Amino acid sequence: MTRRVPWTAIGVLLLAGCLAALPLAAKTLRFGSGFDPQSLDPHALALLYQTRVVSQIYDSLVSRDRDFALEPALAVSWQQLEPKRWRFKLRPGVKFHDGALFTADDVAFSIERALHKNSQRAFQLRGVIEARKVDDLTVDFLLAAPDAVLPEKLIYVAMMSRAWSAAHGVVEPQNYNARQETYAVRNTNGTGPYKLKSYESDVRTTLVANPDWWGRRGNVDEAIYVVIQSDATRLAALVSGEVDFVIDPPYQDIARLKQEKRFKVAEMTDIGTQYLGFDQSRAELEFSDVKGRNPFKDLRVRRAVYQAIDIDAIVSKVLRGQATATGSYFSRLVDGSLPELDRRLAYDPKAARALLKEAGYPEGFSVTLDCVNASYRAAVCQAITGMLAQVGIRASFQPWPTATFFPRLTQATASFFEFGWTPTTDPWQSLYAIVHSHGADGAGTFNGGRYANAQLDQTIDAIRIEPDLTRRRQLIGDALRLMQNDLPLIPLYRRTLTWFMRPDIRVAQWPNDILELRFVQIGDGQQVGSNTR
Repeated sequence: MTRRVPWTAIGVLLLAGCLAALPLAAKTLRFGSGFDPQSLDPHALALLYQTRVVSQIYDSLVSRDRDFALEPALAVSWQQLEPKRWRFKLRPGVKFHDGALFTADDVAFSIERALHKNSQRAFQLRGVIEARKVDDLTVDFLLAAPDAVLPEKLIYVAMMSRAWSAAHGVVEPQNYNARQETYAVRNTNGTGPYKLKSYESDVRTTLVANPDWWGRRGNVDEAIYVVIQSDATRLAALVSGEVDFVIDPPYQDIARLKQEKRFKVAEMTDIGTQYLGFDQSRAELEFSDVKGRNPFKDLRVRRAVYQAIDIDAIVSKVLRGQATATGSYFSRLVDGSLPELDRRLAYDPKAARALLKEAGYPEGFSVTLDCVNASYRAAVCQAITGMLAQVGIRASFQPWPTATFFPRLTQATASFFEFGWTPTTDPWQSLYAIVHSHGADGAGTFNGGRYANAQLDQTIDAIRIEPDLTRRRQLIGDALRLMQNDLPLIPLYRRTLTWFMRPDIRVAQWPNDILELRFVQIGDGQQVGSNTR
């Protein structure tokens, strides 16, 4: 058992260097998180922890409103002129943080940059040939094939200044996997509601309000994202008033915090899902005692792993009820998802052992399970290793910091891994990123096991170009059933997103676990609505 120490007695001295005597200014939001954004280059990464910060700095052509519905941003309107041509009208008078006007030239540049081989956003833009300037406030997107939902794919594809990028040698995105250091990693120039004041890696990021922003925002003048990796220290910071808001509180303390009623709580189910993935490409499984074979290529072994895991017990005991077990790959918030697929395969260790024996592994095998070293994820991985041991799979738990884990995922160097994926409301991007065969144009960027299924690839490719939305949803259902039958990944659970904050803070909570600063109101004042369009 872990000895529990009072929150206020932990970590206050550690925070002193990060938050030196900051006054409790009504318009300053001090945001405690367990994760650093890793890089401020908006095209280099497609990670939740980075998006939480860079989406405040860089606008996209389209965004979401308070209710998570699609809305105009830097584009005020769009229409499909032809099956393979969309026209976007841009918002006039928008300025970058350095004062330069935002124009169609910047859109054309940003799309070209986001399509670069170094960009983790390239997968979103599959089928886009180019963004072509028509005039200063009009851009045509030319496509290789029809795409009925192109605007949805442009969320979080940041618009950057062509001139600024050229002046600072960042015309190409950072090569994050190669640990490349560029000017755009620590410096920014967006059009968004907040400007970068300072970035201290793994310490804090400070943003200040952009007085020239084109939209309407709340009253947060300064936002300080403080990286506090220790759960106990992060909670100590909230309780002692060192921070105002915590987006990822430790599960073991959520019930107690709710009972104390000292803080406002915002809560909803995550649109994302946690999965287990497998190396399915190598002829011999690395980090294992199996020689000459790869057990995970066999569906019976993948199914055995699935049925060896008592996910209900993990949700109840490890996650303290702050999650929902699922057998579906996507939330019901994702268009085309099938509620009937929520039902999981039965937890059945006896069946799992029989499947392993049938597959030729009567004594099981050893393997390394890679996981992000976030406390709740590490605890889940440890519980999974214990359950797998009961059926003969001897999994060694290997935690990694995010800066090490995610390159391992995208470069497919892990044998067995746990990861999470946050989709948009359209499933194509997610299918293309995590289960499509790895290849050009961003295909399978996050397919960490290099799973390949020609029939699934064809279905995913058909979804992208199908103009009829009814037929498109049928194809989505086909893809999800194929996945359920072949188990490229094992769906585990969806978190309950719980945010704690000072009582005088009002927010709009989104199911993707991103706090939009433009919707935050501190203290008295009218609740901010959607942006003026």
